Amino acid sequence: MKKQVQTTLEKIRPALQNDGGDVVLVDVEDDGTVKVQLTGACAGCPMATMTLKHGIERLLKQEIPGVKEVLSV
Repeated sequence: MKKQVQTTLEKIRPALQNDGGDVVLVDVEDDGTVKVQLTGACAGCPMATMTLKHGIERLLKQEIPGVKEVLSV
């Protein structure tokens, strides 16, 4: 599943990079939890939680049925 997550993150990465940020895949756990790190402008952005849950998590759940949750570490 890790490769699928990485491929899906590539779809959202350009939007994050346009705003001066990025996302790094840290880990994909067996229970479907995906751990990512927001970097650049995204790391300190007040909208980071919204980006994480309504952007990254929503896309990953939509494309990969085994994803249960996305956490920022």
